[in-house]
Amino acid sequence: MLQVALVEPEIPPNTGNVGRLCAATGARLHLVGRLGFQVDDKTLRRAGMDYWRHLDWRRHAAFTDLEDYLAGNDGGGRVICFTTKSTRPYTAIRYQPGDCLVFGSEGRGLAPEILARHQPLAVTLPMPGKDGPAGQDVRSINLATAVAVGLYEGLRQIQGWEGPA
Repeated sequence: MLQVALVEPEIPPNTGNVGRLCAATGARLHLVGRLGFQVDDKTLRRAGMDYWRHLDWRRHAAFTDLEDYLAGNDGGGRVICFTTKSTRPYTAIRYQPGDCLVFGSEGRGLAPEILARHQPLAVTLPMPGKDGPAGQDVRSINLATAVAVGLYEGLRQIQGWEGPA
């Protein structure tokens, strides 16, 4: 099983969509730090619809609490940081069961100290259009979209998906 961590997410519908994605894929979701909403927020529930009750999720007050959890017997995975501040593509690593795909807040991304501790496994989603005339103002893609891309690549590698089902 893969895991997904959202560090200080700010937008309830993004978190709801990620929760729905995790429920559909069997991934555990971790919500870390100060959230920009209440977990019972109606927009969070609406985006996650009725999937939230099927979701395996944990709440951590700080990123170090997540790291401690992952280092324990139950969590057991590497921290893979998704960031626009890396040049290593997300496809350049070999995902393993238990890995935790970590994403920062929509407005700030991941804190520099988190990236520094986990730099060997910091990856990015290439955005070829970012530097073109139409994409000059594009800083990143939507959080829920980024999670979906990373999570499905991990599942593809681990489960050996090689083409249309």
